[in-house]
Amino acid sequence: MDMQKVAELRKKANTLPMEPGVYLMQDRRGEIIYVGKAKKLKNRVTSYFRGVERHLPKVYRMVEMVQDFDYIVTDSEFEALVLECSLIKLHSPKYNILLKDDKGYHYVCVTKEEYPRIRLALQKGNDDNEYIGPFISSMVVKQTVEEANRAFLLPTCRRKFPEDFGKERPCLNYHIHQCMGVCSGKISREAYHEALDEALQFIRTGGMQSVEKLTERMQEAAEALDFERAARYRDRISAIRRITEQQKVIEFPHESLDVLGWVQGEDKIYCSLLVLREGRLRDKKDFSFDCMGEPEEVVTEFLLSYYMQAETAPAEVFLERELPDRPLLEQLLREYRGKKIQFTVPQRGESRKLCQMAQNNAAQELARDTNRTGKEIAALTELGRLLGLQNPPDHIEAFDISNIGGQTIVGGMTVFRRGRPEKRLYKKFTIKDQAAPDDYAAMEQMLTRRLTHYREAAETGKKDGFEILPDLWLIDGGAGQVAVAKRVAEQFGLEIPIFGMVKDDRHRTRAIRAENEEIAIRASQSVFRLVTNIQDETHRYAISFSRKKHQKTGFASALTAVPGIGEQRAAKLLKHFKSMTAIRAADVETLAKAPGMSRPAAEALYRHLHGEETAEN
Repeated sequence: MDMQKVAELRKKANTLPMEPGVYLMQDRRGEIIYVGKAKKLKNRVTSYFRGVERHLPKVYRMVEMVQDFDYIVTDSEFEALVLECSLIKLHSPKYNILLKDDKGYHYVCVTKEEYPRIRLALQKGNDDNEYIGPFISSMVVKQTVEEANRAFLLPTCRRKFPEDFGKERPCLNYHIHQCMGVCSGKISREAYHEALDEALQFIRTGGMQSVEKLTERMQEAAEALDFERAARYRDRISAIRRITEQQKVIEFPHESLDVLGWVQGEDKIYCSLLVLREGRLRDKKDFSFDCMGEPEEVVTEFLLSYYMQAETAPAEVFLERELPDRPLLEQLLREYRGKKIQFTVPQRGESRKLCQMAQNNAAQELARDTNRTGKEIAALTELGRLLGLQNPPDHIEAFDISNIGGQTIVGGMTVFRRGRPEKRLYKKFTIKDQAAPDDYAAMEQMLTRRLTHYREAAETGKKDGFEILPDLWLIDGGAGQVAVAKRVAEQFGLEIPIFGMVKDDRHRTRAIRAENEEIAIRASQSVFRLVTNIQDETHRYAISFSRKKHQKTGFASALTAVPGIGEQRAAKLLKHFKSMTAIRAADVETLAKAPGMSRPAAEALYRHLHGEETAEN
């Protein structure tokens, strides 16, 4: 990258006003490669040309291509948003979100044979089969085909009819009442085609119209005393209603609803849009975009692009979390489409579960691109939302104090990266100059030493894990421990989100503690499991270190009781032999050769351990 050019652009950016507006990045040919809006032009544009090496890869590549930029000052943020949309549509910049209809089309295929089948087709074939469609979503087609075959008991096996009549026993689907059993040869061709026609009407017109039509036919058959036929219609009506009820996701006051969830990867935002119509999940659309700004800005740009292009729009859109520009977004779409689209952030109940479903789907898309599970990603995203963090916490450090008998006081620091324990970064702390147990003082000492190491690593460039500034601190304890941790962070001038992990009377994780309130986490199973794992692992690590330390202290005390062996010599012996068992097994010669030992000390130690006189050599 030409750093001289970057310096020139930074100097120019520093002359911009602190007012709302739009900026246009240009390459060497003068083409516009990115359009953005800003509440304060100077702050936003200068951010591109400061700390360039810390930019995400795509932002870095964009800045590398920038030769110049232009800007337009507006009277309000809303005007900036309107202008940004217009300029993106006009110039189609390379680095903006440009939604393209690149999905394949899918069809419902009705095979041309004596006993036709209803199947999903990815494309039209050069054959005599009938094709219904196209549909943009494969999910819609797959779901529709499955529902039609199930409701009207049509076969989905690979048997050929009438060639395979009576050759084998009916399969499991027949016995669980999901197939009429055509293979038995007892279903007439006319009865089969009647069921097929009704299934196709169900596909074309939907469940409610099919129920109305079948109800009329059932009544006609009953009046004609054709009770067997009326019973078949009754069973089909029941099947359609059962399927419709199973597909019912949520009761809401609109005929249409979209639900958007998103998660942040290292350099991309993954969005999942659930499309609900008439109370049923009709489609799921997945998107991913490079991070060219804050996640909320990327999501806002996506929503504008999507709903300004969509043929139809829902009355309401549920969002997984709040967007700062939500009122501007609603205003612009209302003026553009001529009708209101309300964006809502549900906080509880079934509506919140829908948002979590969308977020989980987005997490699954991210999981496909990384070596992570969707549950881990969703848990971190939900944890970030519950704690009010700007981004999901990628690097979490947790701390716990442990002491045995009030003598051996230690601390343990565990690290969870991307939701998984990173054991190579765990740290142990021996609490110094503390005669009696004091958890607050011990926690303060441990955290102070941790941040002292961070400051030293920043000055020396040392890479030992302490050089990483965490996204979140979780302290084992309540409001008192949290207050201590916040005080330590403030003394170092660092802004670290800090919360406590609170246990119930049975020592099980109960909640997360801020300084002034508790945050319930049991309602979110993924967050509850994650925090429980972190708290249990941190406690295990701290107490195992405490036990080892206590054991070594006990051994060292036993050794220092021997004349001629002080604390330093005892420590060297334990380090050399690893255990008291090995020391007891050693003879005088072996003890004398150990680091820091003398022959008289070795003889005294042997006599002490074995209770016998050592003969002169």
